[in-house]
Amino acid sequence: MGLCFSRKSTVKKRPSKRLTNQSANASGGGGSVSGSYRWSRFRSSKKEDSFAQDRALAAAILFQQQLQNGGGGAPFDRSTSLRYSNGKYKKNQALPRSSSSRSRSLTDPLLQPHQLVNKNAQELTIDDLETNHFVLVHGGGFGAWCWYKTIALLEEAGFKVTAVDLTGSGVHSCDTNSITSLSQYAKPLTDFLEKLADGEKVILVGHDFGGACISFAMELCPSKVSKAVFVAATMLTSGQSALDIFSEKMKSNDLMRQSQIFIYANGNDKPPTAIDLDKSLLKDLLFNHSPFKDIALASVSMRSIPFSPVLEKLSLSDIKYGSIRRFYIETTEDNSIPIALQRSMISQNPPERVFHLKGADHSPFFSKPQALHRILVEISTVPST
Repeated sequence: MGLCFSRKSTVKKRPSKRLTNQSANASGGGGSVSGSYRWSRFRSSKKEDSFAQDRALAAAILFQQQLQNGGGGAPFDRSTSLRYSNGKYKKNQALPRSSSSRSRSLTDPLLQPHQLVNKNAQELTIDDLETNHFVLVHGGGFGAWCWYKTIALLEEAGFKVTAVDLTGSGVHSCDTNSITSLSQYAKPLTDFLEKLADGEKVILVGHDFGGACISFAMELCPSKVSKAVFVAATMLTSGQSALDIFSEKMKSNDLMRQSQIFIYANGNDKPPTAIDLDKSLLKDLLFNHSPFKDIALASVSMRSIPFSPVLEKLSLSDIKYGSIRRFYIETTEDNSIPIALQRSMISQNPPERVFHLKGADHSPFFSKPQALHRILVEISTVPST
């Protein structure tokens, strides 16, 4: 999430915008045929409820219950913040296409098996990969819940998946205002990596500010990371903070400035402790191409963003962070981290390869889940050099 900062503790909220069907007038006078077509699509979409959606909603309900209880009592066991694969894939299983029942648009088509791997790896199997384990790290304000479509697609393809709730995010019980460092914020991720068996490696995937978190983890645990994937994420150089990037490049982003609500839990004469986002502006800022049901899920699940980690400058070395292969996935219709800012980070700190998600907003796990899935699988098949 891109950030621009001021000393205002609140911002004036705009009236909520009604979510309208943008295609309602597409036929220019709407006859019964177009109306019938829309109703047909509506009836079809009702069939898409699957176990993945149920799990996401259950996580949102759990989160709401924790808030209603005031976050009191014993903290969540950390295992509740991790999503593990059921491990039921078969040995030597070829990478299959997804069997997801989610309705797909023409711009996010169902992929055929040969499209999931590159030309020279069409016979590749799960066991041939350097690692089949993805670790998904959410961005500022999000939680592990935002990856529910990606989790389902990857698991259907035979991969093992872990989605981490960072400190004070998702169902993690910590008060966001009490987070004072990037180390504290990323601790669930670094704890998980440190507990991996000797020789076991994972593919780290970071979204938004999660890019800074996976960079921190790469420097701390380089032997546990095979590849790192930055999805519309902060990909910093050594000595940079997220604030450095956004302060320089986001001055003209009025939408971001208008959406920020600063929280001063230690008093107005002290620095902000966290940032909230104006819910009436979430759609335009983060989800301008995402389905309405996913926007609704986000609106009841997003939490405050801790401020201190955004200020912290990373210390990254060539021998550790620099030894890990990096890939960047651009989101071309991003209103939070615009494509120009993404490409500026890429030019300053070039990864091995850059992928483009056309038509994706800042949340491609919602707006382009199939295309994102295809790219992640392709990255997993890139052979060791």
